[in-house]
This record gives sequence, structure tokens and C-alpha cells, in this order.
Amino acid sequence: MKKLVVLRRSSQAFFLLLFIYILWSTTYPLEGLLPPEAFFKTNPSIMIFTSISERLLLPGLAFALGMLALTLVFGRFYCGWVCPLGTMIDISGSLRRKRDNLKRLPRLYLNIKYLFLFVILGFAAAGVQIAWILDPMGIMARFVSLNLIPTATLLVERSFIFLIRDLGLSGPVHDIYRALRGSLLGVKVHYFDSSLLIFLFFAAVCVSAFFISRIWCRTVCPLGALYSYFARFALMRREVEGCVDCLKCVSDCRMGAITDGRNYLKGECVLCMDCVYACSVKSTMFTFRRQGRRSQVTAHEKEKSGLSRRDFLFLIVSSIFITGAGWGKRTVKRKVIRPPGALEEDMFTSRCIRCGNCMKVCPTNGLQPVMLQSGLEGIWTPQLVPEVGYCEYYCNLCGTVCPTGAIPRLTVEEKTSRKLGVARVDRSTCIAWALNQKCLVCEEHCPVPEKAIKIQEINIGGEIVKRPVVVPELCVGCGICQTKCPVRPERAIKVRP
Repeated sequence: MKKLVVLRRSSQAFFLLLFIYILWSTTYPLEGLLPPEAFFKTNPSIMIFTSISERLLLPGLAFALGMLALTLVFGRFYCGWVCPLGTMIDISGSLRRKRDNLKRLPRLYLNIKYLFLFVILGFAAAGVQIAWILDPMGIMARFVSLNLIPTATLLVERSFIFLIRDLGLSGPVHDIYRALRGSLLGVKVHYFDSSLLIFLFFAAVCVSAFFISRIWCRTVCPLGALYSYFARFALMRREVEGCVDCLKCVSDCRMGAITDGRNYLKGECVLCMDCVYACSVKSTMFTFRRQGRRSQVTAHEKEKSGLSRRDFLFLIVSSIFITGAGWGKRTVKRKVIRPPGALEEDMFTSRCIRCGNCMKVCPTNGLQPVMLQSGLEGIWTPQLVPEVGYCEYYCNLCGTVCPTGAIPRLTVEEKTSRKLGVARVDRSTCIAWALNQKCLVCEEHCPVPEKAIKIQEINIGGEIVKRPVVVPELCVGCGICQTKCPVRPERAIKVRP
């Protein structure tokens, strides 16, 4: 039995399911085995570059540095044993036929990921955090939170409805459904804007492995580039004695890290252990000890395994040109309604990693991903869309699950006093104002104890007409008035940021 491969696959399955479980259990009320931000705080790419861009030490940075320390011991193990996106890429790659001629890539292609890493570093130095774009954990989290969970929840719920209502199955089936409604199904989520684009981005990453094994990890992933650099100095290494040059390990290496039977690119190896069992004479092992002269990486391979001086200078110059537009932070006016307590707009878009935690946990489905409403720098950040759902007055979950503090942790008392925006009544369409008919839905739903929407009584032709009036000083912009307003297609009361 391929014990090491079985162990590696078990580790991948465990961390993938744990990742999905953590995000799935991030619901209202907030309960779960681990805090939803746990995975993100062990991500060096997110923690380090966000800390650099914001000029502060984020809570959890120590965990991220700990992962780099483990990489110095074991090598690039995270990519092969832990990474949820890497697991999905492996699953996709396992569906194709082996095409050995496509596995080896020129060194220039392997260095592309370092270019992305330098570009991200350059933007971070300029105060702009763009690590979220290509970060594997962010890509996976957005897919799970905004695609997988809503789709699975909807399918399961519709299936139970079909069994109970259409087939007439009740009793135990209905009991199971009620139990799942309080656990697995969680909050009923109907809709997330731009979820199709998020899915297509995720699918493109996974499907790429169907053509060339782990091409994303080898040529694009900036987190992989960071781990690859530190893995070059790892204590654990691949050793070979008695090689007969069958080259089976070369053809079976999913990362194209083995250059010949004896030598390999240490920074590209993800410790998948396939080469251990592919070896026809069982001469391959991973160890902390150096076995002999023939097993050593040659000077030529050492040069190939890392960045040459010429490549390093080229990447530095290229990243400077690419990041030139990012220098000089500017104050940005808020164009959308942000979650309660969100940082100033430029700071918020820089610190937000677009993980989707806040949108997933929102009990009303009101938090939606932004597309271009706040500019390119705001893509996939959260915004409150009162047309879809409102900000629950006594809910502070979005700040609780934010891994970087873009939405700060607030107590319920602090949250209720934070202003998201101000509601305004359109008197030309409001039923009470335009038609002089009775409608006080907005006032009735206003959660502010002092009532931010007051009733104004006017005598018209001897008849007292009640009309809603917003008190800006009291309004917190929660949006429930807009959500509940009966006027269609455009609500007669809207919240402005």
C-alpha cells in the first residue's frame, strides 16, 4: 500500500472538509468548531502583505510566520498536504489521461509566479493590498461561501420540499428536514450578485489542471511562490541512492520538479510522495539526513531551483513598472453602503481580502459583493444592498468573522450606534406623500428605539394625513425601511452611504 500517498490524500481530504465545514458553520447564531477566520490567519500571503500595506501588525501574523517556519523544516508541504484549492486542482487533474510531455515547463514559466509575488509586494509597499486577487485561500473561500453553500442549501431544501409536498412523505422526512434547517442548511441564502463570475474564476483555476498538471500552482500562485522560496532552504529533502535512470519519477511528478532521477527543484516539490512509489528500485526517500554524494543536488540544479541574478533583476524591474500606478494613496469617497464600522474607503478596500465570510454570515443576505460600483479597487468587497436585505440592528457577526479587521469587531451596543448611511423619502413616489394614503411601513419597522422615522400629521381638507419623515441625526442607515417599503419597482425610501 502506498502509505505516504494515502496519508497525503487523507490530509488533503481532512483540511478540505474542515475548510468547508468552518465556512458552512459560519452562520447565525455564530457556532462552530473553529473561528471562521482561522484558516486565513495562517496564510502568509494575506497576513504579511496586508500588514505591509496597512503599516500595522495584524492579529494572527504570528501564525502565518509559523507556517513559513514549518516550511523551512518540511519544505512546500502546505501546497501538497493542506491547501484546499490545491486539493481541488488535484481532483480536477486526476480526471485526465496522463500526458507526460505536458508536465515539464521551462524555467521562465516557473518564474512567472515570482513576478506576481513581486507585484503584490510592490503594491503593498504603496499601501494597496491586492494579494486577494490570486490568493488560493481567497479564491476557494469565495467559491465555497458564495457558490457551493447557497447552491447545496437550495438543492437540499428543494429536494425535501418535493418529498414532503409533492410526494406526500411526512413524519420522519419532515423531522429530518427540520433538524437540517437548524444545522446543515443554516441560514437560507437565495442570491449573491456576480456569483457566476466568481464561479467561473474558480472553475478556470481547477480546469487548467486538466490540461497541464498543477499549472496554477507552478506558474501563477503567489502563495506558492512564497512557499517555494522558503522551501529551497528546507531541512527535509529528497534523497536517491542506486538510481537506474528509468525516469519513471520524472514522468509521474505532478509539479515537474524532478529534472532527472537523482536531482529535483526543491522549491517546486510539494511532497506528494508519488516519486517514492514510482521508483522501480525503491531508492527514493524524503529524509532530514544526507545519504551520499550521488544524492546531492548539483550546483547546476541549485541554480535552476531558484532565481538567477538576471531573473531576479528582471522581476524587480518588471514589478516596479507594473506597480507604478499604485504609488500614492488617495482619499476615496464612499459610493456604496459598507458594513457597520467599516474602515475609511481607501483603507477598507486595501485591507479587505474578499474572503466572503461577512456576506456568508449575514442573516438577511443583505451583504453582496461589489462589482464596479466603487471602482476597480473595490471589486468583490462587501456592500449592503437594502433591495435584497437589511442590516439586522442587533447583529454584529460581520465584524466577528472578518480576518483582517476591515470590518472591526464591535459589541452589539457599539454596532447599533454606527452609521451606515442615511435614509431619504422620495415624496414623489411615497404612498403617504404622493397619494395621501395611509402607509407607515417604514416607521413601523425602524429599529432605532427613538425612531429615526417620525410621523408628521398634516390636515388636508379636514382629514388628518400621516406621513413619514426621516430624522438624519437618529438614522443609522440599516436599510430595513427600504427593504420593507411596498412601493415597486423603485422603493420610495432609500438609504444613501
